Amino acid sequence: MNLTASNTAIVVDSTADFPDSPKRFPNWRVVPLYVLFGDQSYRDYVELTPEEFYARLRTAEELPTTSQPTPGDFLQTYEELGSYDRIYSLHLSSVLSGTYQSAMTAATELGDDRVRVVDSETASAAIAILGLAIQRRLDHGTTDDEIDALIQRFKERAGLIFTVDTLEFLRRGGRIGRASAWAGQLLHVKPILTIKREVVPLKRVRGNQKAMQEFVKAFTSTTEDAPELKIAIAHADAPGRAEQLRKMVRAERPQAEIELITTLGAVVGTHAGPGTVGFFWFDDRE
Repeated sequence: MNLTASNTAIVVDSTADFPDSPKRFPNWRVVPLYVLFGDQSYRDYVELTPEEFYARLRTAEELPTTSQPTPGDFLQTYEELGSYDRIYSLHLSSVLSGTYQSAMTAATELGDDRVRVVDSETASAAIAILGLAIQRRLDHGTTDDEIDALIQRFKERAGLIFTVDTLEFLRRGGRIGRASAWAGQLLHVKPILTIKREVVPLKRVRGNQKAMQEFVKAFTSTTEDAPELKIAIAHADAPGRAEQLRKMVRAERPQAEIELITTLGAVVGTHAGPGTVGFFWFDDRE
């Protein structure tokens, strides 16, 4: 089957931190996760914007929690996309959330083979980069086999590096992964982390400037300057750090395309904490 933007839809969950995607692409949909402050539940981005979330987080007596979409949430979205022959549903790493499993359950309940549910094995704007790479192929016409190959290449080659002000948010949310060995040892030290299905520690450095140097090293040592190099930057109430990364990309890889600069939504922000900055890249040459 020839897949195009008119017969193939892309569904992401709100942890892709790309809330405006349906405005840019008529064939995209976003299924929100939930943020809970006490007994009050909010749909990520829909009922709680990042700005509202970080303002509330500063004064909250108790940290919020999060929960995945229900299979019913996904089923409703898939049914609304009934005019599409194929749906690619791209989600947060299954090690970090049950979101992927909810989507799988919904796809099974649908009872046809229209929906391809993908465990991205990553998080945040990396999911958006994958969706945009699929969209480029849909714009020219593609096949399931070509998209499957793209997804595999993305999992093998895409880069992700992030730093947090404290590991406490990851620890409390149970998302700390192998970085647990560093918990409680980070006074004045910045952890450099990545995600390979789970959170993986890379290095500890002192201060934001050293952290930026590590970002530059990780990025430049694995990339070449080319228009096919796609970049995304995400931050949790830290626009100054995001701007530093934007300038770094322009200096080091002037031909690269910065596809997205975004604020981490309430769900990712709950687990990463304010001050987090993430940097994502993918060389989309086959």
